[in-house]
Amino acid sequence: MINTRRYNRIIAVLSGALLLFFPIYLLIKTYVVPVQPEVNQAPQFVGRETCVECHLQEYNDWLGSHHDRAMDPANDSTVLGDFNNVTIQGNGMTHRAFKKDGKFMIHTDGADGTMQDFEIKYVFGFTPLQQYLVEFDGGRLQTLPLTWNSVDSVWYHMVDSIYKDQPIDHNNWLHWTNQAQNWNSMCADCHSTNLQKNYDVATDTYHTTWSEIDVSCEACHGPASNHLKWAALPEYARDGYENTGLPVKTSGINNEQYVDNCARCHSRRSALGDLDYSSMNIYDHMIPSLPDVPTWHIDGQILEEDYVYASFTQSKMYSKKREVKCNDCHNVHSGKLLFGTDYNKLCLQCHVGEIYDSPKHHFHKEAGMAGEAVISQVGIKYEVGSGTLCINCHMHGQYYMGVDYRRDHSFRIPRPDLSIKYGVPNACNQCHANKSNEWSESYINQCYGKSRAFQFSEAFDDARNGKPEASTELMSMIDDELYTRNIRSLSIQYLGAYFQDSLKTEVEDYLGNLYPDIRLASLRAIQLTDQKELDLIYPMLYDDTKAIRTEAANTLLSAGVEIPSKHQKAYDKAISEYKQTLLYNADFPTGKYSLGNYYYYTNDLAKAEQFYRKALEQDQELHFINLNLAFVYSKLGKNELSESTFREYFKYNDSDAAALYSFGLLLSEMKKYDESLQYLLKSYKLSPNRPRVAHNIAMMYDFMGNKTEAEKYLTKEIDLVNNYNSSSELLRFYLSNRMVMKARNLAQQMKKDYPDVAELDQVLESLN
Repeated sequence: MINTRRYNRIIAVLSGALLLFFPIYLLIKTYVVPVQPEVNQAPQFVGRETCVECHLQEYNDWLGSHHDRAMDPANDSTVLGDFNNVTIQGNGMTHRAFKKDGKFMIHTDGADGTMQDFEIKYVFGFTPLQQYLVEFDGGRLQTLPLTWNSVDSVWYHMVDSIYKDQPIDHNNWLHWTNQAQNWNSMCADCHSTNLQKNYDVATDTYHTTWSEIDVSCEACHGPASNHLKWAALPEYARDGYENTGLPVKTSGINNEQYVDNCARCHSRRSALGDLDYSSMNIYDHMIPSLPDVPTWHIDGQILEEDYVYASFTQSKMYSKKREVKCNDCHNVHSGKLLFGTDYNKLCLQCHVGEIYDSPKHHFHKEAGMAGEAVISQVGIKYEVGSGTLCINCHMHGQYYMGVDYRRDHSFRIPRPDLSIKYGVPNACNQCHANKSNEWSESYINQCYGKSRAFQFSEAFDDARNGKPEASTELMSMIDDELYTRNIRSLSIQYLGAYFQDSLKTEVEDYLGNLYPDIRLASLRAIQLTDQKELDLIYPMLYDDTKAIRTEAANTLLSAGVEIPSKHQKAYDKAISEYKQTLLYNADFPTGKYSLGNYYYYTNDLAKAEQFYRKALEQDQELHFINLNLAFVYSKLGKNELSESTFREYFKYNDSDAAALYSFGLLLSEMKKYDESLQYLLKSYKLSPNRPRVAHNIAMMYDFMGNKTEAEKYLTKEIDLVNNYNSSSELLRFYLSNRMVMKARNLAQQMKKDYPDVAELDQVLESLN
């Protein structure tokens, strides 16, 4: 039998123990957090709705912003344009916008030039303009040129606004059905979140995906799954998560890091691949363009669609002294200016109003004073008082895409004197369009005096015009940290292009610079002329930045050098990265061209030809590719095809001395001697400092029996490069043509110059 009394005591003790330890258990369960193995897991995209609960104010700011409305499916709530069966005149044709079965449709010229109906799949942006996307086979989305001006509520044709002087038909690569207007490569990565382009070079198709159709929270902050885990933990248990679990830091960073967060979309750039949030070094996934001609003015002002990064990063606002960031002027969630239309208040956050927001500084009439409005160069009406606004003197701009006025973010001082020298714009004449640059310069002299600070454009222009003092100017700018790094980087490239000897003395230090943009510019500036320069390239294969590793690999590949065994592994890795970058960009015609170059240098001539031809098919105006094709055909022994391709190239560039020389050699190989000589002579006339050209001309004259001209050009060769080889060529000519006296005199002189050459003793003995 069971002892009931004892059993009850046991139950009572256990119950008491349970009551005693249960609160402790609850405390442990509630507050003791197990090790979080998920902390280091790769973050995933979770969508903006997960952000709303904690970040409602930021979400509400973002809602309806340019980022929010960057892209949307086409429907009654997103389409702003008039599709009520309206006709639109543009590019010499009549188009029509209408609705059919609830779908938004456009009747316009298609890929074959015929008028067709197209369904609008997506809308792009909302103000000051809205564009429309049409879906094509192969995963392509194409941007229609028929555009809605949402400010004035009218249709316009993009060709009439941007390409006024160019006939854009269906064969032109700028036509809306061709690659220049392709969404996948030209627009997508900056208008959607977690964009993966997924271009398949083998099939020439796209499988482009995104997490969210517009520019949402995670586009800037990175995938937020780990941030959600962080937020779910009690405060004391969050230490294992760096930056609250978000991959991108947006606070507690300097202005350079902050601006770089925006650079991947707000810059003119080339892409190295889809954005990798695990690296916040922008040079691991893109290369910002430097503000140089022809896409910028020579003084760094915007010219083409340059966006704001290269402008802002050359400004004094961005410099170490001021360290201004984007959010000092913009609400980064709404994109709006912090103080609405009180523009000067933005500047007065730093600049003293009594000094700068004063007639003693701007010398313009205040609003309400007597006077007349002026019409600017771009058609903007400036009322009296507009001249007191800081942005109108220091941030003038121009229209892009027809109706989108964008201000230059380099915050420059108006310089009519540079306009007079170089033809660049200035703020004074942007507003006072009826006045001359000289009038503006005279006015500034009266107000501010005649003294002007040195501007980097002066050094760049001196370099382009071959002035020797430019070398010193450029080196001074490179070493002066008062200049921003993109201007210093550009100075390095100018030094390499125009003063290679000066670059050689400093380039090793530049390659070791802390900043990737300086290192990249230095690497690109090197011209491989000797082993010492080659030895500088190999260490760059180990750089911690992708842009530099791939540039080094490309440089070595193009040079055709044999890689030392100790660097082979690093080279193989870097060249593989470089090839992946080429494949990523191969949807673009210049990308196909670069991929063709890769295969040319790796001696895969069939693939080189394939991608050169594909590039030309996409953009028939890339005539320079014919030159590469001509070399491919020559290597393949297809001389007739090489000849015809050379001739096609010369239709558009008949002053390429190097190409003319190569063509002359090809014609000689084909036994077309008279024509060969003509091209060699033309090459020499265009570039008379190339000794090898002079030598081949001499050989051709010798072969054709014109000994006088042959001797003349062999002498020219010696004038250009006076060494043993050039002299021995002339000596050989004299000997073979039995010009004994000239041969003896030359041999005697050579013996004085090269006393250790035993061969000359034999020649002199035979001549004597």
